[in-house]
Amino acid sequence: MSLIKSISGIRGTIGGAIGDSLTPIDIVKFTAAYAQIIKSKAAKNDHYKVVVGRDARISGEMVDQLVCGTLCACGIDVINAGLASTPTTEMAVIFEQADGGIILTASHNPKQWNALKLLNEKGEFLSDAEGLALQKIAEAQSFEFKEVDSIGHITKKDFTQAHIDAVLKDSLVDVKAIKKAGFKVVLDPINSVGAICMPALLKQLGVKCITINDKPDGNFAHNPEPLPENLIALSEAVVANKADLGISVDPDVDRLAFICENGNPFVEEYTLVSVADYVLSKRPGPTVSNISSSRALRDVTEMKGCQYYGCKVGEVNATTMMREVGAVIGGEGNGGVIYPELHYGRDALIGVALFLSNLAHKRKESSIKSASQLRASYPDYYVSKNKITLSDFSLVPALLEKVQKYYEKEKINTMDGLRVDFEAERKWVILRRSNTEPIIRIYAEAPTSNEADALAQEVINIINE
Repeated sequence: MSLIKSISGIRGTIGGAIGDSLTPIDIVKFTAAYAQIIKSKAAKNDHYKVVVGRDARISGEMVDQLVCGTLCACGIDVINAGLASTPTTEMAVIFEQADGGIILTASHNPKQWNALKLLNEKGEFLSDAEGLALQKIAEAQSFEFKEVDSIGHITKKDFTQAHIDAVLKDSLVDVKAIKKAGFKVVLDPINSVGAICMPALLKQLGVKCITINDKPDGNFAHNPEPLPENLIALSEAVVANKADLGISVDPDVDRLAFICENGNPFVEEYTLVSVADYVLSKRPGPTVSNISSSRALRDVTEMKGCQYYGCKVGEVNATTMMREVGAVIGGEGNGGVIYPELHYGRDALIGVALFLSNLAHKRKESSIKSASQLRASYPDYYVSKNKITLSDFSLVPALLEKVQKYYEKEKINTMDGLRVDFEAERKWVILRRSNTEPIIRIYAEAPTSNEADALAQEVINIINE
């Protein structure tokens, strides 16, 4: 597996030959390049500080030591947040007024992967331009290390409770209503940092929490991507314990998926839809999601009399557009909730708190009493998610051109890959090269699962021909 460099960070597998994986040499090189970017932006002569946090994957401690040591060698003080979720590390940058942050996580990828997610002084991902500048510095190895009297120092600090406190204090998080509802949930934090922060949050919300896969040791009990096929044990536990809800997060806790009380998936595409429904009822305004996300957000937004905007895939693209249009809520259909009132980053903690607030209010104000009834209240769409593995990224342009020509009479959007809309039938399909893996993702959405699967398969057949 080749090293992957993108707006999502520097990502690769641990173990293997140089050039084919994320090696200690790569970690040092890209961390040192990041240090140069930070120092050029901060324009200081003496004091720089960067927050470093990590998920619980097996290689985390090793990568953490390399990153922290390299930053110190570059003359940067490190605030080491230890085991911390991605949104917690992002907020720690803000809390500490740091010059940047590095999150050591490969998100939903399997345990052999790790990555450096690089943040600016706002606790947000670097821009495309900054990412390209960093790669050039790394390739040229044009960085400097300090003399012994000028090296940085490491301070350890836990930010989990500060993050939870910020969530609980938010004006739209109705702690009183959640406590009164008396929810019982089953949590699957997939053997990572969610096992630390999520039970603590739920306890302070007055929610009874039963946790499975709760040892944060990086030995993931199943594929860590929070998709229905990976959450069978969670579904069974929800039914067995007669819980109101199942909650699943990925290893770095920036993605969020729910299981209904009957064991059926709430569907991760509808995580953002439900949270947006609640936020818009209290604070009307624009919404944003990437163009690979469900049309349901657009429908709910327009039903509330507000404006929806689509953006390119990638958290930094969503946050950029959210700022431009003044969005009150946004994110991605993979269960990534971005709530700017707290911070501009995908955050499963605020996502859970807002979702539970919504369900508690619905129970009190309407006939909706369960998660399955809440899901049924939203426009019905089904997404078929498929992918084709590539041997060569250079094949992508020709493949996209072939599909575009086939559908040339339909509405075409080339903002990000190729999207084809069939407005009259309320369905669409999109083809994108992944930012993190050598694959083309093919997502299709339609009012029924059969229609979505058929549309996706039609595109796959066009490519295979």
